[in-house]
Amino acid sequence: MLLPHGTIVAVVDGRHLELHRNSGTESDPVLAEMASPKLDEHNKGAGTHHHSSAANPTGHLLDEDAHVAAVAGWLNGQVQGGKIEHLVIIAPPRALGELRRHYGSRLESVLLKEVPKELSGRSGKEVLEAVRAV
Repeated sequence: MLLPHGTIVAVVDGRHLELHRNSGTESDPVLAEMASPKLDEHNKGAGTHHHSSAANPTGHLLDEDAHVAAVAGWLNGQVQGGKIEHLVIIAPPRALGELRRHYGSRLESVLLKEVPKELSGRSGKEVLEAVRAV
């Protein structure tokens, strides 16, 4: 897959957001790590509703869903503001499903690819290999 210069690759999981930018060319991409933004994760109701009990402890799922919703909100804002023109999102399947619930139409229009995989903490080279493999 060709990645246009400036493409943002967002690597997301239930606790982290890592951003990379293609600082290379479309045919010879080089992913440079970017600083992660401060996210507002206080809206615990933004994600899927889970009911916790002693037999089914899902409080961590509420935290993860709030994080993923905050990531989607931030990405939507960046796209709306013209700061992201091309986007690739990499996230584990569950997180990716939750992210999709929050995509705005403008985000969908700049989304080049989704990769359903856990890649938090990986190098830009490994992230790029995953993008190319799917």
